[in-house]
Amino acid sequence: MIDEKEIKSIVEAVIKELGIGKNQVVDGSLAKKAEGDDGKILPDLCELNLAEWFLIPDPAEKEGFLRIKRKTPARLGVWRAGTRYKLEPWIRFRADLAAAKDAVLTEVDSQFIKKLGLFEVQTVVKDKDEYLTRPDLGRKLSEEAKKKILEECPKSPNVQLIVVDGLSSTAIEANAADFIPSFMQAIKTYNLTLGKPFFIKFGRVAVMDEVGELLSPDVVVELVGERPGLVTAKSMSAYMCYKPNKNTIESDRMLVSNIHEGGMPPVEAGAHVASIVKKIYDAKASGVKLTDQ
Repeated sequence: MIDEKEIKSIVEAVIKELGIGKNQVVDGSLAKKAEGDDGKILPDLCELNLAEWFLIPDPAEKEGFLRIKRKTPARLGVWRAGTRYKLEPWIRFRADLAAAKDAVLTEVDSQFIKKLGLFEVQTVVKDKDEYLTRPDLGRKLSEEAKKKILEECPKSPNVQLIVVDGLSSTAIEANAADFIPSFMQAIKTYNLTLGKPFFIKFGRVAVMDEVGELLSPDVVVELVGERPGLVTAKSMSAYMCYKPNKNTIESDRMLVSNIHEGGMPPVEAGAHVASIVKKIYDAKASGVKLTDQ
């Protein structure tokens, strides 16, 4: 058993390592602070830019190292304590891991879906546990979903947009609201008709094939949350396919990935994806069939 004195010494060591109460500066930028109950200040490590976070003492060429860091999200230059991470990089690692888990395990807020003006349907998946363990079920719409889609959506539009939670609810909530208006406006400028967009809960990428079978659009565009990592949990993808159906294979799909504030901004991505949709529509093909033309 650890006695009270040992616990106190451990807490004091952590406080000393974090520099509580000091204006900690990281690469010239003041870290954001959060005031604790005791009035002391703790740096918010989640707000630090990993591309600039550099802890190596007395580096031979710091500027050269920082140039390398700006080209990769890898955790370079965070130094070590013996063979282990220093305390601050370790806490940041755990925080980023927690954000990734939250993105997978939480669900997109139904109020957010309503604000987007979307109606909601669900695959045959019953809950999050089944969704994560049975990817095949996330590709199949429930009978209730099929009925509602046929009631709500016009058939045979040029373009059908669907929003799918995928493996990151955080990505959808962070990007869809900016992507959708940009995308819809660009589609209109191409004089293409757009079907009524909707949201699919517990969906996988290939659920677009069933949507294609139901509504017979020329092109389906699917926004889906990407599997989160330690760099970001907010990355969204846009999959596109010409006339998807039960015979569609993965090489028929096209993809724009890394849609988020640190990658391709969602507003820019909306216009970019629309331009690809126009190419797909004109060529009557997508994926490898389009690139081979």
